[in-house]
Amino acid sequence: MNEVIQDAKTRMKKSIDSLSRELAQINAGRANSNLLAGVEVDYYGAPTPVQQLASINVPEARLLVISPYDKTSLGDIEKAILAANLGVTPSSDGEVIRISVPALTEERRKEIVKQVKKEGESAKVSIRNIRRDANDSLKKQEKNGDISEDELRSTSDDVQKVTDDAIKDIDKLVSDKETDVMSV
Repeated sequence: MNEVIQDAKTRMKKSIDSLSRELAQINAGRANSNLLAGVEVDYYGAPTPVQQLASINVPEARLLVISPYDKTSLGDIEKAILAANLGVTPSSDGEVIRISVPALTEERRKEIVKQVKKEGESAKVSIRNIRRDANDSLKKQEKNGDISEDELRSTSDDVQKVTDDAIKDIDKLVSDKETDVMSV
């Protein structure tokens, strides 16, 4: 039964890590290299992440500078950024690509907060599904006579504690991102 809790903890941690990655890609009105995390460039026929083709620097709060290791890939990187529909427009001078991250309007900030909350809610659903799977597994063990009714009850309580901790972590991530987005 302990392995049931361990499995649930591991799966919940993966859900929280996934949410963290999703939130990192949401533009909060500041330049951040994570903005380009999902962008893949067609580099010699293979989809390659931008981070593997160029160094990405943040010299100012609202500016990203992308310096390709291979200058011939400059145009492909620029096309990939435009195709990713990130809400930013890259400009190239033949050496580097500059991306100016526009300041967000109040309306856009509220839309982003809604998106953040939606991502958080979907992570919570994932956590609840993991809890249900763990409880189902425990009930099966009790039915098969592997554990007693008391063990089932106490282990189910442990699963609930793990679930509550995971939900708290998600709420904190969402709250931090909301604060980040709403701060001007």
